[in-house]
Amino acid sequence: MKLAFITPYPPSQVTLNEYGYHLTRSFLGKKGIDKIYILTNHLEDNAQYSRYAEEGLDIIPCWKFDNWFTVLHLRKKLKELKPDAVVLNLQFMTFGAGKIPAALGLLTPWMCKLLGIPSVVILHNITETVKLDTIGMADSKFKGQLFLWIGEQLTKFILKADLVGVTISQYVTILKEKYKAKNVVLLPHGNFELPERNYLPDEPEEINLMAFGKFGTYKKAEVMIDAMEILQKKYPNLKFKSTVAGTDNPNVKGYIDGLKKKYAHLPNVEYTGYIPEEMVSKIFWDSTFVIFPYTTTTGSSGILHQAGSYGRACILPKIDDLERVVEEEGYGGAYFETENAESLALAVASLIDNPEERKKIEDQNFKAAKGLPMNELAQWYLSHIQKLLPKPS
Repeated sequence: MKLAFITPYPPSQVTLNEYGYHLTRSFLGKKGIDKIYILTNHLEDNAQYSRYAEEGLDIIPCWKFDNWFTVLHLRKKLKELKPDAVVLNLQFMTFGAGKIPAALGLLTPWMCKLLGIPSVVILHNITETVKLDTIGMADSKFKGQLFLWIGEQLTKFILKADLVGVTISQYVTILKEKYKAKNVVLLPHGNFELPERNYLPDEPEEINLMAFGKFGTYKKAEVMIDAMEILQKKYPNLKFKSTVAGTDNPNVKGYIDGLKKKYAHLPNVEYTGYIPEEMVSKIFWDSTFVIFPYTTTTGSSGILHQAGSYGRACILPKIDDLERVVEEEGYGGAYFETENAESLALAVASLIDNPEERKKIEDQNFKAAKGLPMNELAQWYLSHIQKLLPKPS
């Protein structure tokens, strides 16, 4: 079997790049697979992909982020490669920060249908559960309604795939009831490689609050940094640090530079910039708590699963999809009120004052992360893909 994956892939900085990395690698060595193609986006220097080359994977940059003609470039490459099946790793902004290129790229599952290539979509979010105004997509009620309607039409094209897997049970309900879809299944997010367990000391010398991702829309670091200042006053004998691990959201360029100016008086705030794949483990291991400074969510959280993989406690708001994933998959943490630094500081303080509770949450999250390794998820995919292939005559 020749499998093609349409996905961002490191060192591309497009969202879902890390999920694409672990997903595709989990198929290596599986019985019946002869070739794996990764159809990913062009970089300024495509030679950078060689850093993540792996025997058995062909990394093929063949589309550009924010390009209107992505679906045509993918069509050309698929006709050339003739894979037996295609797996698409998607969320609504996979193909562009601009609304038009992002939307046109999402016609790809329909295009696969027209080519007669069996396809499986992993859909990480749906428009019905995303607050468009908080992610920089709609600044008025009219625009919100317009983009929701457009999202509904794009969802219909995505549902042209032979199988659509979503990571949250509520998504299954919405797609089946609203769109009458019969090809939707609940597909757990899966967990990345489980590293060797790294334990924090009972009383860490430094408390490092770390937030990871793309910042500026629904994910803003101010609440974490403000909470750190509150905590430093509460615990004058402890050292505190905030780590802003990641880059600007494409819709809010300059956000991190704004943070640097606003908090220039604080020497204990680190801005890492883009985190290459090989540095992710150090960022998580160096953290004491993984902070989720979200105002809303856009699907299941890869960062939650990573925090579990590295055995770290989470400090998070009870909002939207994030709360559902925490409950459904068995994760835990201390909770705070969205955009409330005092509340966040109290949540952190509760675990500083009670290290046994912190360790209990760390163990709980690590256990949850062991629940469904990506390797087992790949086998699940393969069994479904086999059913989609034409029967040998």
